[in-house]
Amino acid sequence: MIDRRTLLAMAAAACASPLFGRAEEDRAGLVDPFIGTDGTGHTFPGPSRPFGMIQPGPDNAASGWDFTSGYQYRAPRILGFSQNRASGTGIPELGDVLLQPGIERREDLSSTYAKASEVARPGYYAVTLADNGVRVELTSTLRSAFHRYRFARGGRVWLLVDLQHGLTFRTDRQPVQSVGNSFSANAFEGEAVRQNWTSRHVAWSVQFDQAIAAVETLSPRAGDAAPRYLLGFDLGADAVLQARIGLSTTDCDGARRNRDERGGWDFDAVAAESRSEWNTLLGRVRIEAPQERQYIFATALYHLFLHPSVVSDVDGRWRGPDGSVRQAAKGLRYSTLSLWDSFRAANPLYTLLVPERVDDFVNTLLDHRDAAGRLPKWPIWGGETGTMIGEPALPVIADAWAKGFRGFDGCRALAAMVATSTRDAGPLYPGDDSLSVWSLYDRYGYYPFDRVRGEAVSRSLEAGIGDAATARMAAMLGKPAMARRFATRAGGWRMLIDPQTRLARGRDSKGQWRAPFDPLTPTSPLNNPGDYTEANAWQYTWTPALHDVHGLIATWGGKAGLKAMLDRFFFGLPATKGAEFLGQEAMIGQYAHGNEPSHHIAWLYAFTDTPEIGHRLIARIAHDFYRDSPAGILGNEDAGQMSAWYVFAALGFYPVDPSSGTYVAAVPLVDRAAIAVPGHHALVIERRGAGDRLKVLRLQGHAVPPTRMAHGALVAGGRLVFET
Repeated sequence: MIDRRTLLAMAAAACASPLFGRAEEDRAGLVDPFIGTDGTGHTFPGPSRPFGMIQPGPDNAASGWDFTSGYQYRAPRILGFSQNRASGTGIPELGDVLLQPGIERREDLSSTYAKASEVARPGYYAVTLADNGVRVELTSTLRSAFHRYRFARGGRVWLLVDLQHGLTFRTDRQPVQSVGNSFSANAFEGEAVRQNWTSRHVAWSVQFDQAIAAVETLSPRAGDAAPRYLLGFDLGADAVLQARIGLSTTDCDGARRNRDERGGWDFDAVAAESRSEWNTLLGRVRIEAPQERQYIFATALYHLFLHPSVVSDVDGRWRGPDGSVRQAAKGLRYSTLSLWDSFRAANPLYTLLVPERVDDFVNTLLDHRDAAGRLPKWPIWGGETGTMIGEPALPVIADAWAKGFRGFDGCRALAAMVATSTRDAGPLYPGDDSLSVWSLYDRYGYYPFDRVRGEAVSRSLEAGIGDAATARMAAMLGKPAMARRFATRAGGWRMLIDPQTRLARGRDSKGQWRAPFDPLTPTSPLNNPGDYTEANAWQYTWTPALHDVHGLIATWGGKAGLKAMLDRFFFGLPATKGAEFLGQEAMIGQYAHGNEPSHHIAWLYAFTDTPEIGHRLIARIAHDFYRDSPAGILGNEDAGQMSAWYVFAALGFYPVDPSSGTYVAAVPLVDRAAIAVPGHHALVIERRGAGDRLKVLRLQGHAVPPTRMAHGALVAGGRLVFET
C-alpha cells in the first residue's frame, strides 16, 4: 500500500503548475485530513462536502475532551462510524446513528485496525477493521452519508446499529429524552430528542442495498435510554453491503429526502463528485511554496470550509433554537457556528473566499434571533449551547455590511443587534447572572467581579467588541444618535485598565481593584473561576485592539508604550505551563496561539515603529505551530479559526479589527499567491525582496496604508505587491 506521504507528494507534483493553471488540477490531493487529529487539534479524518450537514467518520470513543470529534489518531480501536460531528471543538456533540459491521455476531463489534490500512482524503475515508474482517469506506453528499462495507466472505454478516451512541463530555452516555425507531424490508428510520451540549432533535433514515434478514434487539446497558440492534444480512459472493443515511433536524420525512438528495448506489461516483467539488473550491486560493507548506495551506483551507454546517433540509425546512420547524425564505441555513472563535478571522475570510455564502450566514443569525429573541452565541444542529461570552454575532453582521453584502435586511439586522445588546437575556447557566445582563453592565460600565460568578473582565472587554460593531452598523444605516450611544459604551474597557500595571484588572461594585492580583494565571469557569475566560490578564488586555486599537495605544502612551508592552508580552514573561485545556499551548512568552484571545496580538507590531518584529513573530508562529503531521495543529481547530489565521498569515494580512471591513498587513509567508473567486476580479499577491520588514505596500501601483487595507480594494482585484 502506498503510504500517506507518497500519495501527497504525487498530488503535489500533479499540482505544480503556475497559479490559475489547468481547471482539472487535483488541488484536493494536497489536503491531508489527518493533520490536527493527534493531540488537541480535535479534527477528524472522515469525509464531508464543503459546509456539509453530515460528516460520517470513525469514533474511537464516545466521551472525553480528547474525543470531541470522536477521533484521536493514536487510539487503537474503532467503536463504529457515526454520521455527524464538529471539527476541532473543545466540547463533544453529535455522533448520531453509529454503525459497525462485522462477519461474526457479537454485541461488541469494536475493532482494532492497522494505521497503514487507513486512508483519508477530501470526500473519502477508508479503513480495514482487523477484528471484524471488513473494509469500511465512507463518502457523503451535502446532506447524506454513504457507507460501503467489503466483507472477507459472503453469507450471513452483521451490522451493529447503536442509537444510544453520541459524543458527550461529562457522562458515559449522551442523554436521550425520547426515541422511536422502525424497520422495513431494507431500511430503518426514527427520531430522538437528545440533551447534551444543547437540546436537539435528530431524525434519521437509513437504507441498505440488500434486504435485512434478521433484526435482534440487544439488552440495554446501564445508562442506556435508546436501543441498540444487530442486523443480519445474507450476502452473495461479492460480499458487499452499502448504506445511505440521511439525517435531519426536522422529522423522518426530512431525513428521507436528505438521504435521497442524489439517489443511486454508485459509491465511487459520489466520492468522485465530492472530490471534484473540493477541487473547485480549493482552487480559489493558490500559493507558490515548498511542498510541506502546500500541504499545510491546502489542509487549512479544507478545515476552514467544513463549517458552518448546512442545517436546512432539501426542502428548506430546519428546526430552530426554540424547537419549532421553520422554512428558509431562500438560500441555505447553517449551524455549528463557533462564533466566539470564528468572528476573529474565519468569518472575515469567508467574505473574501466564499462571498456567495455570506448573506445566508447572516440570514441564519437573524432567523435565529427571530426564534430565540436574541442573536446566537454558539449554535449546533440548530440548537443554542449558550457557550462562551460576549455577543460574537454582532461583529460578523457589521463586517458583512461594511464589505457591501446586501442580501439581508440591514434594518432587521440592526434591530436584532440592538435587541441582543440591550435586553437582559437572563441566566443561561444555573446561578450565572452575567451573560447579557445589560442592566448590570449599564449600571457600572463593566461587570463587577463581586456581582457575577466569574469572567468579569473578559465579559466586559468582549461586550465592547459587540458595542463597537453595533455602533458601526448604526452609523452605516444613518442612525447617528444610536451610533454614539453604542460607541460610548464600547469605550467602557478603559475603566478596567489598571494604571499601575497597565493591564485589564477586575473591579468590584465599589470600584476597588481585585486584590491580590495575579496577571499570569489563566482562569476558566470550568476549572478555576476567575476574571478571565480561558486566559489571563496579560492575554486578555489586548482585546480592545479588536475594535479600538488607537485608543489602546493612547492609553499606553503612544507607539513606544505599545511596543514596550508587546516586547514584554512576547519576550519578557515566562510561558504558562500545564494548562493546555485552557489553550495555554503553542506559547511564545505569554502569547498562546492555542487559544483565540491571542490571535491578533503579533499583528499589532504594525502600529509601532518596528513592524518587522511582528513580521518575524508571525512567520515563527506559522512555522512552529502548524505542521505537516497528525499533531500539526497545536490547540483546538475551533471550526476553522486556527486554519483561518494560517491562511491570512500566508497571504500577508489579517483582520485585526474584524467588524471594520479592513485588514492589517505584514509580510506574506509565500512569494506569490492568487485568489480567484468566480464572478469576482482576481487578486495576485507578490512578495518582492528578501527583507523582513514591509517597506511599501502597493495595489495596482498605488500605495496602500498597511494598517488599514480596505476589503473593497482587494476584491476589486489586481496585483498586491509587498516590497521588503
